[in-house]
Amino acid sequence: MIDLTKIPSPCYVMEEKLLRNNLQLIRSVKDRAGVNILLAFKAFAVWKSFPFFHEYGIDSSTASSVNEARLAYEEMGNPAHTYSPSYTEEDFPLYLRYSSHITFNSLSQYRRFYPQVAASGKKIKCGLRINPEFPVVATALYDPSSPGSRLGITADQLGEKLPEGISGLHLHNLCENNSYALEKTLRATEQKFGHLFPQIEWLNLGGGHLMTHKDYDIEHLVALLLDFKRRYPHLEIIMEPGSAFVWETGVLVSTVTDIVENHGIKTAMLNVSFSCHMPDCLEMPYKPVIRGAYQQAVPGKPTYRMGGNSCLAGDFMGDWSFDEPLKVGDRIVFEDMIHYTIVKTTMFNGVAHPSIGLWTKDNEFVLYRKFAYEDYKNRMS
Repeated sequence: MIDLTKIPSPCYVMEEKLLRNNLQLIRSVKDRAGVNILLAFKAFAVWKSFPFFHEYGIDSSTASSVNEARLAYEEMGNPAHTYSPSYTEEDFPLYLRYSSHITFNSLSQYRRFYPQVAASGKKIKCGLRINPEFPVVATALYDPSSPGSRLGITADQLGEKLPEGISGLHLHNLCENNSYALEKTLRATEQKFGHLFPQIEWLNLGGGHLMTHKDYDIEHLVALLLDFKRRYPHLEIIMEPGSAFVWETGVLVSTVTDIVENHGIKTAMLNVSFSCHMPDCLEMPYKPVIRGAYQQAVPGKPTYRMGGNSCLAGDFMGDWSFDEPLKVGDRIVFEDMIHYTIVKTTMFNGVAHPSIGLWTKDNEFVLYRKFAYEDYKNRMS
């Protein structure tokens, strides 16, 4: 258990023991199913922790931008599996430098940029992102298969033969889903694109595989992947989960700075922001768990909204109840705040960005990064 007296506030704190547990499980899936599993930077990119990933055989990653591709090359130690919704003439030479795989979102992007790959002389594997048009994601904001989606090529656009130089297909249809959603997606993908499988060498199943969730059926996943590989033994199967690697591995530690009351509603003002530091809480939306609190209002117990420290009117969530009234200086610990938080934070209002650190298996705190005025100033100009 993290010793809060050793933690600065605000701070994202990842626990080494919990991270290692997730890495061990993911490595077991990789080994048992014989698939290649990559770390998706869009969910987690705290590069000072990458040595832990290497210990468990995770040495490659995905990229959706030049910055992510360069980070993969420099800090993960291998070129990236790159997919971008739209490449540009200015950036594409950099993708060539930092990528082992490049996937195109559309046939027009393929026609525009594949000649540069061919002319480069580099052994870069090229793919096309396909859209199975099979929704399994409940939240529309995160559904790549929604009608009119800009992501991926539909079956009617591809025809019977893949373009020159395409050695793989890439789909991303899940978002924190289970293996049964993957099974349905694979079935739909085979029905629409299976005739193209003899023409490719690799199939990337994208992300959203929440295999470290306590209710995830690992045995079903392994059996599903083994059966697919039995039917298509020539294909390298690639998966690129993001959340699963750091699911429930750490917290965001914050502090109560004030208690305000309006029409009987009490709000505990914090030194963190939902908008700036926990954006998925407002986007998804979902209500995060607070350590030691009742997750719903309990009649008769002190009950509070949590208020963020930005000036956005909607920068709050509620309600949580506590056994004792909150006071200025109390710590509020938000659970499971490592995936899709640090990568999506902003410096809106110039609010203090939480530090980033590791709680080691030896129960010591290691500060990875503390942010200062210069970080804010240098982003502005």
